[in-house]
Amino acid sequence: MTAFRIAILDDWQHVALTLADWSPVQAQAEVVVFDRHLDEDEAAQELRDFDALCLMRERMAMPKRLMEQLPRLKLICITGARHRTLDEEAARERGIALLAATGSEAGATSTTELAWGLMLAWLRQIPQQAQGMRTGGWQTHCGSGLRGKTLGLVGLGKLGRQMVPVAHAFGMRVQAWSQNLTPEAAAAAGAAHVSKDDLFATSDIVSLHLVLGERSRGIVGRADLWRMQPHALLVNTARAGLVDQDALYEALVQGRIGGAALDVFNEEPLPPHDRFRELGNVLLTPHLGYATEEQMRGYQQNTVRNLLGYLAAPG
Repeated sequence: MTAFRIAILDDWQHVALTLADWSPVQAQAEVVVFDRHLDEDEAAQELRDFDALCLMRERMAMPKRLMEQLPRLKLICITGARHRTLDEEAARERGIALLAATGSEAGATSTTELAWGLMLAWLRQIPQQAQGMRTGGWQTHCGSGLRGKTLGLVGLGKLGRQMVPVAHAFGMRVQAWSQNLTPEAAAAAGAAHVSKDDLFATSDIVSLHLVLGERSRGIVGRADLWRMQPHALLVNTARAGLVDQDALYEALVQGRIGGAALDVFNEEPLPPHDRFRELGNVLLTPHLGYATEEQMRGYQQNTVRNLLGYLAAPG
């Protein structure tokens, strides 16, 4: 009988097998790790002989046309609360089981922690100054602090609310806007409720914390970016699709805003010659928001539990 085959996809950091004990799964099935990203054509070839796929968040898209090329596929293990690039309806139509694994409570603030790291790195020019020290240099930039500045939050949900007490601790003023946010809800979270126009016009830093959906796609457009102050920073640790990327590129090239700190992109991994890589007023990180050891350990351990439950099920 052919062994049950499991593919762990997009393990870029080589941590999947070290952050959880996979030996009980490996005793019952063959486990293969892919440490590079597969495009759709490659995936159709490389994965056609696997029974189960373990996805890390949205690193690998799983549309209907790909599933149709994977004749043995019976199970998809996903991580995180949402997986917008997985065609769940197509999976159900093909009888493919979907099992979701949560992260850990210790990693629940990982994305907002990164947002603060990006702000501090930008304002104090930490990457540039640290690199200068490697080459024998010394101070070449006068940085700026957070105290007294205005933080504008686009989205005041679970992650947006995490930003507020930290901003207050830094001595910042916090204001927020989203499509459904009320003044009462903003006040309860410790932020001032403002219009979208006012938020972009008066914030020193604009940080995005919305879920990407049909209503929020492209919600930050050219008019919003043009309202920003010339020194202002846009921080996006949410989803690239929230922002009109052409308008953002234009704003950065023309110096209409001070800069952008971006952790998310329309295409990931970001192509080597992507236009944003060439800009000096952009701080780029490779979608590090959720990718902490604590969060990844939770994902892997819960994926193992899901697989063991599936393998133990009758039939």
